[in-house]
Amino acid sequence: MKVQVQAGIATGNIQAPPSKSAAHRALICAALAKGTSTVRGVAESQDLLATLDCIRALGAKAELCGNTATVTGFANPPSAIFPCRESGSTLRFLLPLCLLQKTPSVLSGSPRLLERPMEVYRKICAEQGLLYEQEEGQIRVCGQLSAGDFSIRGDLSSQFLSGLLFALPLLSGTSRITVEPPFVSRPYVEMTVDTLAKFGVLVERPDPLTFVIPGNQTYRSADLAVEGDWSNAAFYEALNLLGGSVAISGLDPASRQGDRVYQTIFSQFLSGRPTVDIADCPDLAPVFMALGAAFHGVVLQNTARLKIKESDRGVAMARELAKFGVACKVEENAIAVSGGQLKTPGEPLFGHNDHRIVMACATLLTRTGGELEGAEAVAKSNPTYFTDLQNLGIGVTIWN
Repeated sequence: MKVQVQAGIATGNIQAPPSKSAAHRALICAALAKGTSTVRGVAESQDLLATLDCIRALGAKAELCGNTATVTGFANPPSAIFPCRESGSTLRFLLPLCLLQKTPSVLSGSPRLLERPMEVYRKICAEQGLLYEQEEGQIRVCGQLSAGDFSIRGDLSSQFLSGLLFALPLLSGTSRITVEPPFVSRPYVEMTVDTLAKFGVLVERPDPLTFVIPGNQTYRSADLAVEGDWSNAAFYEALNLLGGSVAISGLDPASRQGDRVYQTIFSQFLSGRPTVDIADCPDLAPVFMALGAAFHGVVLQNTARLKIKESDRGVAMARELAKFGVACKVEENAIAVSGGQLKTPGEPLFGHNDHRIVMACATLLTRTGGELEGAEAVAKSNPTYFTDLQNLGIGVTIWN
């Protein structure tokens, strides 16, 4: 999909999209619960559709009507195929759950998804004598996960820890997870622990790097609403820094979402060249780079994990910012963006099959105007994004 974005000032009201991160967690807990749960505020994004498909494969009955999901756990026999599409959360959350049964399971996904690190689970399977085979387009696992002591790296992704937290309460013994520092994206794990509690599952925290999970627990059905998504809201708030007047509703100021930190960082772009540590908020890197380009620049630290996202986000953004005449220096664990006068791109921008790259580029195009190819990637997390821009007064023409 190609879009033409006209330069303009965004004005109006917008409801924050529901949190993809919170919805993943709620749907999985609902699938593991006895009885029927209601999860309101489930956006029909590609990632959440993948999770819905996978919890059905796990044996749940799941129906999505509008933005409300009704999930009955253990309603059907489990399947052997789990279609994860391009969703890293779905793959990493579901794999330990596949190890609760002794029959083989195949988790399939896009080539890019299967390039992303999975060694934490590979190591656990090797240590417990479980099958773990990865080949083109799929991962095959088989075996019964055992309770016990787990030591996992904290510098790859918090999704591995969350995946174990979903599965371990259902085992017969108590388990202990120790995180090897540095512990990145900690707020996402706190979201997982909070969601488990809403479904009646206890996780003990004797210290910040240790999680104790009693066994033989039972997930209880629940009725809950998914909170607004601070990650996607950041792209609407960025329009305000560019002169817009956009009021965003539906966000919880007490949310566990780490990306709400943008509230304290965005204002720094107006007065200077901020230095931002993104260890706990890597998904904000593209919008930070875009705002750095629009103002006085930015320096991002702890950027190494950007290489293993939907794209190599640092490199991808640097290529697109160059089309605006903005220089970037991408190093192993840091990125520096030069500020300055944005020029109108002389060629189409490219989305790199990455929803956050698309939205970051579109943000800058509201200042300069221009074309963007590969815009369909927004469907991964925020399928109404370009309609939202139109409703905020930005001229957007879409070609499929």
